[in-house]
Amino acid sequence: MTIKPEEIKPTWLLAPVFGTIVFVGLYIVATILYPGGSQIDKDAIGFSWLNNYWCNLLNDNAINGQHNPSKPIAITGMVVLGLTLSFFWIVFPGYSAIGKSLKLMIQISGILAMITALFFGSGINHDLVTNIASVLGLVATFGTFIGLYKNKWYVLFAFGLINILFVGMNNYLYHNKELIIYLPIIQKISFAFFLLWVCSVNMKIYRLVTSEREK
Repeated sequence: MTIKPEEIKPTWLLAPVFGTIVFVGLYIVATILYPGGSQIDKDAIGFSWLNNYWCNLLNDNAINGQHNPSKPIAITGMVVLGLTLSFFWIVFPGYSAIGKSLKLMIQISGILAMITALFFGSGINHDLVTNIASVLGLVATFGTFIGLYKNKWYVLFAFGLINILFVGMNNYLYHNKELIIYLPIIQKISFAFFLLWVCSVNMKIYRLVTSEREK
């Protein structure tokens, strides 16, 4: 299942970067279409970057009770993101100095995390889906950390650790009734850092491959 440098065209290595850009575009469109309502004010008009969660865009109805036309766009964004990150976790192990077992663990857990995440907004218990996707995603992420360290990509390794701090902050806010009002904005910042980290690792691989092929 490991993909090696000679088995893929360099341009395809940028797929996660392009996928992230498409996802962000779809996310913005979905927020524009969202009718309104948030955890602070159920009668608010439109999407609030401070008070609405991403999952609000995935529901059939907005918090204000109106039909939610942003759902199809948001779901499309989730599919694009799932494919993007699945591709990343399939490709990355092939460019890291880790054993076969760890490579397979990263690939399987990463793909399963993305498949699980697609059930957001499906009616299945939200917390259950979140917890399963989070655990699987953490397994793939920690495996990626090991790969970065083995490759001596220490800057990217340190950058990735920032995401762990954000995960801890998100969990703390989620379980604190007084501070949970800050969770929507922290989630967005955390997600932005995570996607930037993935794209940075992806660009590192791309530069290495193109440099090797130019020799």
